[in-house]
Amino acid sequence: MLAIDVRNLTKTYTVYQKREGLIASVASLFRREFKKVHAVEDVSFQIERGEMLAFLGPNGAGKTTTLKLLAGLIHPTSGTAKVLDHVPWHRENAYRRRFSLVMGQKNQLWWDLPAQESFRLHQEIYRIPADDFRRRVDELTSLLEVKRLIGQPVRELSLGERMRMELIAALLHSPDVLLLDEPTIGLDVVSQRRVQEFLRKYQTERKLTVVLTSHYMKDVEALCERALIINHGEIKHDGPIAEIVDRFSQHKIVDVQFGGSDWPTNLERYGTVVNATRPRAKIAVPRQKIPQILSELLENFRVEDVGVQDRPLEEVIAEVFESESNSSREADPAITEA
Repeated sequence: MLAIDVRNLTKTYTVYQKREGLIASVASLFRREFKKVHAVEDVSFQIERGEMLAFLGPNGAGKTTTLKLLAGLIHPTSGTAKVLDHVPWHRENAYRRRFSLVMGQKNQLWWDLPAQESFRLHQEIYRIPADDFRRRVDELTSLLEVKRLIGQPVRELSLGERMRMELIAALLHSPDVLLLDEPTIGLDVVSQRRVQEFLRKYQTERKLTVVLTSHYMKDVEALCERALIINHGEIKHDGPIAEIVDRFSQHKIVDVQFGGSDWPTNLERYGTVVNATRPRAKIAVPRQKIPQILSELLENFRVEDVGVQDRPLEEVIAEVFESESNSSREADPAITEA
């Protein structure tokens, strides 16, 4: 059964083009130039109930715009979407009670009040029965290890503690769909892990449908099996995360540890040297040349250990974004770095 069904969704903005210089500024008083920007362009995808999906893309790719459309915060230019059989931008109360949107760079908690006061406000907004409210607060604060902090003003909490409080506030009314926009942005490694472990456990137990955007590939690999890659408002990949490396990377990493005094004088002849510190070298080798390179190394040198690895996911995705960005610049010279 589908939780989210998006068909040909498009969101276009008309942006004023301001030219440099005094004469151009004066001229713009009489004639303004505008440019249409496609934040989301003809996007279609479906998400099953209980699925956790990674929504990936560089800054400005259209991820946050898509989440805002699904949350009903903005209206599309064209296309349709249904979330739990509701059209999001109709903003029905029945729908708003069934989803939550958490944005890592936006606060929903009152800054100068303890988190527990914001929780009580959510209780009133969503009309959560008192017994259910107490049980959920107790459960969520225990799982996220912040029970002792709920009486402390939000402004006195660390970034990681605030993020955990934001998650509690978002889950108090037991939503069926959770939209997460960069939930671990700026967090230290320990806080990232706690958030990851909580989301994995909670989603598995409650069969919650989750759409996650993140620039941290460790979040993605830890939590999701399927990923959508979006760039310039268009979907470039929709499928298992494991397929991303196979589809977009033409190289693998050969990790070799040489024995004794053996050390090639020209490692570059075998591929692109990623790292070389005696006695170990990592070389990026085209996939089709792996058997040939391994054979040459084993035949010509004393090798104590050797392994072939896929390139890290973040490197492959970064290359996808970069190649797409370069292609766009070639197609439209007016596009510059933001």
